[in-house]
Amino acid sequence: MGLMDKLFKSQRDVAKEEIQGIAWENLESIDQLHSLIKNSKIKTKVIFKHSTRCGISRMALNSFERNYEKKDQEVTYYLLDLIQYRDVSNAIASELNVTHQSPQVIVLKDGLVIHTESHHGIDIKKIQQLIK
Repeated sequence: MGLMDKLFKSQRDVAKEEIQGIAWENLESIDQLHSLIKNSKIKTKVIFKHSTRCGISRMALNSFERNYEKKDQEVTYYLLDLIQYRDVSNAIASELNVTHQSPQVIVLKDGLVIHTESHHGIDIKKIQQLIK
């Protein structure tokens, strides 16, 4: 991507293009959150809450993606831009009974939170081991 492209795209669009490897679904609404909680009874869901204004969050996301190993797991990965979708982040905290952190990873299975990590504790290998 050229410099001019970067200047005319939002920070979020640039961040999405930098993400490779994980087939992220963007989490952008409370209705979508309700749906993914319900559907976690069928397929495990992983939510990565990312702050586009935080260097630690960027490092955690980069590490998460760099260490991701594509496996035949029935898992859907969601990326939440919590700056743009703060209402969704607040709904996650209240509806799933988890303390808000940024960055934060939340793993859902059978409609329940089975694991959560934040900041430097975020470890994709540990998560993949947990959900295999």
